[in-house]
Amino acid sequence: MKSRKGFTLIELMVVVLIVGILAAVAIPILRGRIDAAKWSEGKAMMGSIATAIRAYHAEKGPAGTAPTSIWGASDTTLGFVANQDTMGTYFGDIDFTSLTVVMEPFSFIIECTAGSGGLGDATDAPTNPAGYRLDETGTFTAF
Repeated sequence: MKSRKGFTLIELMVVVLIVGILAAVAIPILRGRIDAAKWSEGKAMMGSIATAIRAYHAEKGPAGTAPTSIWGASDTTLGFVANQDTMGTYFGDIDFTSLTVVMEPFSFIIECTAGSGGLGDATDAPTNPAGYRLDETGTFTAF
């Protein structure tokens, strides 16, 4: 008698079941990593704005007028162009909801939330916060 070579239906079903379980576990973990990468890009943009604030303070001095906006080309803005300087690779943009700068003693707070590009909502916090706050010490705080 010839022996048949191959897999039985039961063996194939077990393999499909194992692959399905692994996929069900891995996809949420990977999704969290993607969101973390998006926020890393956002934090980098916030760092660029913080550098611009420090340069503005160095140029104007403690007695100077605090910047009122991130965007624009007047004497009281940081000179960023909204559509170009805050566009991300991973998501559309970051909405900078607040900029508070005090010239003397020097301090600032930058707040941002996800823009049009699709991070999860605040119900996913702390793995996916609604936004971040950056202060003059370089400390990021999720909110």
